[in-house]
Amino acid sequence: MSILGIDEVGRGPWAGPLVIGACILPKDEAGNYPEWVAPLTDSKKLSEKKREEYADIITHRALTTGLGWVSAKEIDEIGLAEALRLATRRAVEAIRQTKVPFTEIIIDGTVNFLKDTSLEKYVTNLKKADFFIKEVSAASIIAKVARDHYMKELAKQYPDYGFERHVGYGTKVHLEALAKFGPCPEHRMSFGPIKESYKNFKETTTPSTKMLGDYAEEIVTNSLESHGHQIIARNYKTKFYEIDIVSIKDDRIYFTEVKYRKDSYRGTPLDMITKKKLKQMIFAEESFLKYYKDYQEFSPLLAVGLVSGKEFNLDDWFVLK
Repeated sequence: MSILGIDEVGRGPWAGPLVIGACILPKDEAGNYPEWVAPLTDSKKLSEKKREEYADIITHRALTTGLGWVSAKEIDEIGLAEALRLATRRAVEAIRQTKVPFTEIIIDGTVNFLKDTSLEKYVTNLKKADFFIKEVSAASIIAKVARDHYMKELAKQYPDYGFERHVGYGTKVHLEALAKFGPCPEHRMSFGPIKESYKNFKETTTPSTKMLGDYAEEIVTNSLESHGHQIIARNYKTKFYEIDIVSIKDDRIYFTEVKYRKDSYRGTPLDMITKKKLKQMIFAEESFLKYYKDYQEFSPLLAVGLVSGKEFNLDDWFVLK
């Protein structure tokens, strides 16, 4: 019997993605796990150092692992319940693409997020499964570590919020930062505390340059969606590159760079697309598609969205290549 374990991380934070982990562990002919599996348990019971250590081992020694990500914006759009279903299905799809077979799916908790799918009959829901079932423990660990890494990288982009410490959860430090700086694009605007902080912030402060840029991205995103684009990533950032907006429409995938200028004193937004920037965009496109193989069937295109003025006018959106 081969078990696919599934667990969730990031249901409650005010910011950042929801992540579902999925894992299948090896067993010998007698059904016994290798020795390295024994110490695996609920990720919340482990120190950060131990989680990092075990995540590395799981990634290299498990039969297969998968992660399902749902962004903060997607959570706002579809709600947390549907986001859990979507993240689970993305994680399971990642496992299925590896062709590693399984005979049972165990999901931590009481909700079958695969209901109404062909896999529904294979699912067992179990409370505290991340403590009792090793595959679910492993899924919990890799999801927690992956999300923590994401939030620590996010802290470099938005250093005012302390994401590296609370990884998006509601803490006093986080609340104080929201009162001072307002929410960033990675905050879940549908969550009560964020709604309230945004309302108070708009009444008491003047937007920073960073916030103006973020708002310009929101203008372009809304326009793309109104024209039939499906947004699959916002502010996607790694150590080597960043993409403002990734969207798909028909059989094409668009990588959009957003540029904003309050006035034309130092040139138009288009003047900011230098040869160096264009090379960075090409590298970002190639790297994204290399990592996300699901989208390699789409024809890639680079695009630019131009926003200007105090009224945030969308001057243009067009394809570069």
